[in-house]
Amino acid sequence: MKILRNFLFLLVFLCLSPMPLSAWAQSPDALARSVTDEVLAAIRTDKDLQSGNSKKLLDLVETKVLPHFNFQGMTQLAMGRNWRSATPEQQKQLVNEFRTLLVRTYTTAFTSYKNQTVEYKPVRMRPDDTEVTVQSLIKQPSGPPVGVDYTMEKAGGVWKVYNIKVEGVSLVENYRNTFNTEIQKTGVDGLIKALAEKNRSAQVAQK
Repeated sequence: MKILRNFLFLLVFLCLSPMPLSAWAQSPDALARSVTDEVLAAIRTDKDLQSGNSKKLLDLVETKVLPHFNFQGMTQLAMGRNWRSATPEQQKQLVNEFRTLLVRTYTTAFTSYKNQTVEYKPVRMRPDDTEVTVQSLIKQPSGPPVGVDYTMEKAGGVWKVYNIKVEGVSLVENYRNTFNTEIQKTGVDGLIKALAEKNRSAQVAQK
């Protein structure tokens, strides 16, 4: 799915860059823009990343993605009302497996880099706002631009992403039907097992 590949490509830009402490004080759109610019520069100069070195890509994602995303919030969104029926231990396992699934998926985004550029729209927000949507456009060498919106929340003075929409479609919420179907068939433990097996298969395939 072309939109999904473009989403993953941009998502990596947002989350895979070491950030100075001063960056945390930036507005959400300025923060996203500065990280994007820094990571674009890294991709253009790192031949290993350009060639799709899976180990290096995965190490980079694992190291840099976590500070910028609220994976518990993303997992809750994907689970919907089923989240409340899971025990604390099951919730912990779900977050870990869903995070692994997303992180491994993000590594494929680097292979989609074809000189796209990203444009962010200014965010209108009040000083006391703790949740905002950052709107952006992926401009491609060919084809129309793709709209990508990030829903971000501020907790402890830090902005984190917990939902992303591509052309109005939430890719996190898209997992909800799959998760709900699996839970109806095999319960929450069955979903955890299915996610773990998927992650193990992906790990073997990348070796």
